[in-house]
Amino acid sequence: MSLVVRAARAWQRPRVFALLTVAGLVLGALLGLTARVTGSAGLATTLDTVGGLFTGLLQFTVAPLVFLAIVVGIVSLRDLGGGRTAARLGGRTVAWFAGTSLVAVLIGITIGLIGRPGEGVTIAADPADVQAVGARTAGSWEALLSNLVPDNPVAAFADDNVLQVVVAALLVGAAAYALGEKAEPFVAFSRSAFEIVLTVIRWIVVLAPIGVLGLIGTAFATYGSGVVSSLAGLIGTVYLGCAIVLFGVYPLLLKVVAGIGPRRFFGTTWPVLQFAFVSRSSGAALPMSRQAAIDLGVDRNYAGFAVPLATTTKMDGCAAVYPALATIFIAHISGVQLAAWQYLVIVAVAVFGALATAGTTGWFTMLTLTLAAVGMPPAVIAAGIAVVIGIDPILDMMRTATNVAGQITVPTLVAAQEGILGRDAAEPADAAAATEATASAEGATAGRVSATSA
Repeated sequence: MSLVVRAARAWQRPRVFALLTVAGLVLGALLGLTARVTGSAGLATTLDTVGGLFTGLLQFTVAPLVFLAIVVGIVSLRDLGGGRTAARLGGRTVAWFAGTSLVAVLIGITIGLIGRPGEGVTIAADPADVQAVGARTAGSWEALLSNLVPDNPVAAFADDNVLQVVVAALLVGAAAYALGEKAEPFVAFSRSAFEIVLTVIRWIVVLAPIGVLGLIGTAFATYGSGVVSSLAGLIGTVYLGCAIVLFGVYPLLLKVVAGIGPRRFFGTTWPVLQFAFVSRSSGAALPMSRQAAIDLGVDRNYAGFAVPLATTTKMDGCAAVYPALATIFIAHISGVQLAAWQYLVIVAVAVFGALATAGTTGWFTMLTLTLAAVGMPPAVIAAGIAVVIGIDPILDMMRTATNVAGQITVPTLVAAQEGILGRDAAEPADAAAATEATASAEGATAGRVSATSA
């Protein structure tokens, strides 16, 4: 066996890969700080290019991955029972989506009322930033409804419109489910294509230590080791709110409903959460999120349906905690006093507007939708977003990690209630040992190695 082959296999071992990823984080931070302190534009550009290439590689797989995962997942529900079982699973999943979003937005509002981010702070938005924000498509209920169905299905994939891809996948998957054996050739093709996309993603994920180096390095090169003091209040409250949801709400629900303790949950999901934090993409983390849910005991067929759906619609960080706190922050710096009914509107938008967050600009859509719903003038909306958009990469890391944790938690809760959760699944340490012992086995096992290592 050649030295290159041995090195490649060692690179993909869970413990080695985890160490390499941490090394990428540390080295990226050091290089980013060096670029910032020395003013080295070349180093900063190189880090940005490396991170951008990694993100781009992941991003181009998101639309086909989501489409195929949902289609295959819907058809796989047939193995869990008839149409009533599938409908019950879908309904209970959506109910948990709404329920946990309600808890998350209430936490965000509570922290905002106590911490009062932005109060007493005077910030003038850059006119260029205001103009750039005004040129972007704002979130609205009309835009959401009119944007559900693509005029051209090919355009939905070409434009990376994840919401339209989800709707198309739901329709195609439901049709394939209804046709049964007549659709079997298409289903077989979809399963094969799904495995191909997963394999490509596994190859890309192998580059995670290098991609993480670029992404973290760019963040440190741009913002340094600190942030503008006037925005520290918003950053602190967003991180606190997301941390309460991530480390408090989800583990509590899992313990009470599914009998899964925090140690097992985080032992299984921590690599995925780390990857979500640095990549800032729920879609990129989808294969790992799906595998983490399966490792927690969620039935594979249900996980194949629920996790992809959650990836595009279940975003407690971007769609609940952050819009609530950012709205309060923008109101304070703009001198606007929010009334009680406006806080109720924030809650309603968070619970019912999650679909608007589908795609890579979900936070922007959800925030503009929330600000417009509470009656903020367009000029205030544009100026407020222009202020917060500069620190969005810092905020987005924690938001995305929270999103992904919720996307794993909800399917686990539903599986427990439906009696399709394997409570006797291996503990994290045992699972890791088993993974290392079978790393050279079939492709599915190799996929697990990559999924549990990034």
